[in-house]
Parts: sequence; C-alpha cells; structure tokens
Amino acid sequence: MYEFVSGPLVWIAFVGFFAGCLYKVVTVARLAHRERVVYPTFDAKYGARSLLHWVIPFASTNMRARPLYSMLSYLFHICVIATPLFLMGHAVLWQTSWGVRWWSLPEGVADVMTLVVVFACLFFLLRRLVRPEVRNVTSPGDVLLALVVMAPFVTGFVAHQQWLPYQAMLIIHVISGALFLLVIPWTRLVHMIWFAFTRAFMGSEFGAVRHARDW
Repeated sequence: MYEFVSGPLVWIAFVGFFAGCLYKVVTVARLAHRERVVYPTFDAKYGARSLLHWVIPFASTNMRARPLYSMLSYLFHICVIATPLFLMGHAVLWQTSWGVRWWSLPEGVADVMTLVVVFACLFFLLRRLVRPEVRNVTSPGDVLLALVVMAPFVTGFVAHQQWLPYQAMLIIHVISGALFLLVIPWTRLVHMIWFAFTRAFMGSEFGAVRHARDW
C-alpha cells in the first residue's frame, strides 16, 4: 500500500492537479475572449498596483476593518503553501526521487506553521457556524472542503510526532495530500490560482475605467 501511495498515487495527484489547472485556465481564457471586454480592459500598470496593495498586510481598507481575521487569513495562506513546499521531509523526497534540491524549513518552524494551518481551519469553520452572515452562505461542501485542507497537515503532524502507528499515518497523510491536490481545480480552492488574475482585472477596471482605487 505504501509503495502505491508514495509512487503512482503521487503521480496521479500531480498530473490531475496540473491538467485540471490547465483546463481551467484555457476554459476561462476562452470565456474572457467571448466577453470582449476583459482583454481590452486589462491594464498591466493598474493590475499590478491593485495586486501589490492586496498582498501587503493591511494595505487595503477591508483588511484594516477586520485586523484579527485578516492577519490569521494572511498567515494561513502563507503557511498552507510554504509548509508543504519547504518541509524538510518533502524536500528529501524531491531530492531522492527527482534529484531536485532546494532550501527546507527548520523542523520547529515547520511544526509551528503546520499548527497555524490547523488552527486557522478550525477558526474558519467555527466562524462559519457562529457568524450569521457567513453561516447563511455556508453549505456542507464548504465544511468538507475545510476538512480536506486540514487533513494533510493534521496527519503529517501526527505522523511526524509518531503519536500513532507511523506507516499507517503516513499512508493516510499521502492519500489526504493527493486528494487536496486533486480537488483544487474543481472547488473554491481554485482561487489560489485565480487570485492574481481576478485582482489584476479588478484593478484594471477600477484604475483604467473608473479612475478609482479598489483597495
């Protein structure tokens, strides 16, 4: 079982992720071309200006209005991407499998970043249950999606700490990580790909057309 999840399943997950993302990009590009207003509206200067203001912490009015949520969301997005990319165990696997070497996080830092992701997911779930304006637009799929995001980090942390049988937890960790990758192009998680494009378009529309700021 371990040989399958650490070999073919990993390849299936990566191929499915990149193929799904490519399909989405091509599909959206064609739809944007049909609209006939997206490409003419796009302006690199205003798009970059908007993107810059939205990735800098508290540069936008919306972030300053909700400081606690904004800070946790900012840390969550950094950790959910950087932790699996630069985790020492993952870096070793990349090197042994494909001969690719890159910098890895110190073990203690990776543990803290993993716990940030888990805590943030629990916070977001609780917020969806407690805040009426969020609860009214929450579906069971949203809750399930948060659990899918959290699962690889929980299982990876438990496996690393060896609180439960190591190999069993490692298998579950790889399966949950593969599921996470596979669902990204087909769920709301695809915003991790669209963020730069949508923000650049919004900035272009506000700056070049409305002559206003969108932050």
